[in-house]
Amino acid sequence: MSKEKILITGSGGQLGSVLTEALKDKFGKNAVIATDLRQMENYEGIFELLDATDAVALEALIEKYKITQIYHLAAILSAKGEQNPLQTWDINLKTLFNVLEASVKYKIDKVFFPSSIAVYGDMATKSNTAQDEFLNPSTVYGISKAAGENWCQYYFLKYGLDVRSLRYPGVIGYQSLPGGGTTDYAVEIYHNAVKEEAFECYLKADAMLPMIFMDDTIRATIELMEAPKESITIRTSYNLAGVSFTPEEVVTSIKEHYPNFEVTYKPDFRQGIAEGWPSSIDDSFARNDWNWQPKYDLDAITAEMITQLKKKYNLITQ
Repeated sequence: MSKEKILITGSGGQLGSVLTEALKDKFGKNAVIATDLRQMENYEGIFELLDATDAVALEALIEKYKITQIYHLAAILSAKGEQNPLQTWDINLKTLFNVLEASVKYKIDKVFFPSSIAVYGDMATKSNTAQDEFLNPSTVYGISKAAGENWCQYYFLKYGLDVRSLRYPGVIGYQSLPGGGTTDYAVEIYHNAVKEEAFECYLKADAMLPMIFMDDTIRATIELMEAPKESITIRTSYNLAGVSFTPEEVVTSIKEHYPNFEVTYKPDFRQGIAEGWPSSIDDSFARNDWNWQPKYDLDAITAEMITQLKKKYNLITQ
């Protein structure tokens, strides 16, 4: 029986829903307390409704379950965040402060905070962007994540709180639907391909962005959280890389399976967001500090996405 009691905020999101299941598999379903603003359908395990902007409610759950680790995933993402910038800033930072303050108060062993490549802006080197590259994010989501990284480091330096973080690239997964990110085209496109429907892409054909498969994302997160404390040298947020590609390259990969797949390009405001982000990431600190290594390249991602989505849509032929 695990001694850990893990609280997850934002368990119903694209990342949260998958990470929650992975942590249940690892520690046992009674060791993981999933929370979200809304009830998760068909969820098996301990679930509590939680608005993470409510510090009192958060602390009540920490006390109730004797929490030892917190994965703070609740946030408004990049594209959705631009529709209401002030609300996005308020929610993203208020929830983080509530988690950090409660973690110090209740002596939480470890805290995870997801950051993003959205912390980079147009002053960053686009190719092989370095860990210590200049941050001038162009979206409120990116601004909130850059600020959050610095607050996490502050709580580590001032209070000794063991906060760990990853700068996620675009995450591609079949397990859940996208949640309002700029890189979500790389999930939606596979759904359309499997259903044999045409796809209209909101980014340009040559918009190169860093991506990572969900399985690699989850593994990286858990590996970081299990790394010895003394091996963690980055207390803002680690660069994390999987594979970089363009929409056109995704289409080429999909056409190996669906030769007649049709895609048109109609760039919208998300293209402007993407243009401020890196095209590839240098994650050498993660590789050196805790032996990070991605497993999935583009063709492997395509093959697994198609296999799993065909099952989802009951399109497997015997």
